[in-house]
Amino acid sequence: MPKQTVLGRVTQPAKANVNALLDQAEDPQKMLDQLIRDYTANIAEAEQAVAATLGDLRLMEQDHREDVDAAEEWGGKALAASRKADELRAAGAGAEADTFDNLAKVALGRQLRSEKEAKTAEPVIASQSEVVDKLKSGLDQMRTRLTELKSKRDELVARATSAQARNRRMDSVKNIDVLDPTSELSRFEDKVRREEAKALGKQEHAASSLDAQFEQLDALGDNAEVEARLAALKTVS
Repeated sequence: MPKQTVLGRVTQPAKANVNALLDQAEDPQKMLDQLIRDYTANIAEAEQAVAATLGDLRLMEQDHREDVDAAEEWGGKALAASRKADELRAAGAGAEADTFDNLAKVALGRQLRSEKEAKTAEPVIASQSEVVDKLKSGLDQMRTRLTELKSKRDELVARATSAQARNRRMDSVKNIDVLDPTSELSRFEDKVRREEAKALGKQEHAASSLDAQFEQLDALGDNAEVEARLAALKTVS
C-alpha cells in the first residue's frame, strides 16, 4: 500500500468537521451513530496500516544495521588480508602476497557495496520514520475524535430524551386545562354546577311551599278569631 495513501486514509477522517456535519444532518443522532461506526472501522484499518508501515520500517532498519555491520566486517577482513600480504612480501613470498592483496581488494569492494546500500537506505528510513510518526499522530487524533463523537452522541441522546419528557409533561398539562370547555374536567364541573343549581331550586321551592302553609294557617286563625268575636257580639245583644 503506498505510503501517501495510507497517510491520507488515516489523517483525513480526523479532520472532519463534526459540528458542520451535525448542522446539515436531518437526524443528528442517526448521523452520529453512523459516524461512530465509520470511525471505529477506520481506526481498525488505520491500526493495521500503522502496524504494517512500522513493520516495514523495522525491516529497513534491520537491513541497514546488517549493511553497516557487513561493511565493518569486510573492512576488518580487508585489513587482515592486507597485513598478511605485507608480511609475506617482507618474507620474500611475493606471489602469495599478491594473492592476499587481491583478497583485500575483494573485501574492500564488498565493504564499499555494503556502505553504499546502508547510505542509500538512510534517507528512506528517515522518510519512513516520518510517515510512521504522522500515522501514529493521525491515529491518536482519530481515537480522540471517536471519543468526542461518542460524548456528543450521548449528550444529544440525553437532550433529546429530556426534550421528549418535557413535551409529554406539557401535553399532560394541556389535557387537564380547566379553562378548556371541551375538557373532561370542565364538563364534570358543569355537571356539578347544574346539580347544585337543581338542589338550590328544590330548596327554594320547599321554602316557598312552607311559607304558603303558614300563611294558610294564619288565615284560618284569623277566621276563627272573627267567628269568635261575632259570637261574643251576639251574646251581648
